[in-house]
Amino acid sequence: MLNVVILNGGRGAASLIPALLARQGLHVTSVVNAYDDGKSTGEIRRIFGMLGPSDIRKVQELMLPQDDPDYDANMHLFRYRFPPHCELAEVLAHLRRFAQGDQADLVGATLTSAKSHSALQSFVREFVTGLGAIERVSGERFSFADCSIMNCIYAGAFLIFNRNIERATLYIDRLFKLRGTVLPTSIEDKKLVALRENGQMLYSEAEIVELRSNVRVERVYLLDKLLDKSRFETLSTADKRYYLERHHCYVGVSPGVRAALQQADIIIYSAGTQHSSLYPTYMSAGLAQTIADNHTAYKAFVTNIGADYETPSYKASDYIRGAYRYLNLSDEHSYAMVQLFDVVLVNQSRLKADETYVEYDEDGFGDIAVPRVVDAFESPESPGKHDGAKVVRTILGLYEEASALVGST
Repeated sequence: MLNVVILNGGRGAASLIPALLARQGLHVTSVVNAYDDGKSTGEIRRIFGMLGPSDIRKVQELMLPQDDPDYDANMHLFRYRFPPHCELAEVLAHLRRFAQGDQADLVGATLTSAKSHSALQSFVREFVTGLGAIERVSGERFSFADCSIMNCIYAGAFLIFNRNIERATLYIDRLFKLRGTVLPTSIEDKKLVALRENGQMLYSEAEIVELRSNVRVERVYLLDKLLDKSRFETLSTADKRYYLERHHCYVGVSPGVRAALQQADIIIYSAGTQHSSLYPTYMSAGLAQTIADNHTAYKAFVTNIGADYETPSYKASDYIRGAYRYLNLSDEHSYAMVQLFDVVLVNQSRLKADETYVEYDEDGFGDIAVPRVVDAFESPESPGKHDGAKVVRTILGLYEEASALVGST
């Protein structure tokens, strides 16, 4: 059994993870940061003071076993969102009836597993009870508008497991009998912000993801609390940078992630949104050191196929340079590239006319001492996205070649 650890975002590995799970003999661990603060996840974070479960939930959905008798009900739970104009009293009444055993279904999903049903009852009961207590103490009101029911379940599990998001995640992993493991990068509740090169601040993860601009992000930071925009905007760019540098939190990588990386045979840096999904993971204290210290793991970096809002002008070499920068920031250490990467996979195909493709800049790799595989890694069936099976096949082939070389010496 090969242990494969993939560093990814919520949707960035949607083609890669199913391809890994389809292969026999692999144990797949996905490492995801939980700094998302948009929409209903932001509401959960605001009220419960926790990390955001949305990206964890998205990857766990990919890992639901299709041969489970409750597969359809489980999939319904993972995808269900309350209507945008739902009534608070009506939603709470529904949740209470389920938690108290007065109704069998939760938002239309009825589970045949008594264990799963009982656990969900406990999480929903804790969510409703905890929400009532928090609202009475804080004076704030929670909104269920477009809220994922799994976010509510995660909030209840978070409270039951003494506010430890990793323990809650692992329990939900076992509860739904997932085909792999998903781990949050860290268990510390920090706020993600960014500073652009022109001095413009992005005050939340949601702003980093959503605000379009051709101005590059200078750096992302993790803070203990959100900034007061009206006050912070009065500062000069130099003063903003000084404040952020002095208040950035060097968040430690979670124990589970550290153990998974230590035991990994293959480590994959997935494609995805860089500043919101991947760089915050890379700069977790202890992560780069653990990767560098694993001398036997094969480490593959996958560049993006298409540009996104965060990196509209990035070329292929910019992706591995950015990852390398943030990995070194994790421990304020200067690792050699060869300690962190064994190969970089670069797409060189253009199947979709209206897609903004990432350009392969061969000259940009001139001082990057990492072997490259340049090939058509784009899916013919889903142009603009990776062909997950081909990427996995390529990485496993490279791993076997490297293992054979080691064995012959």
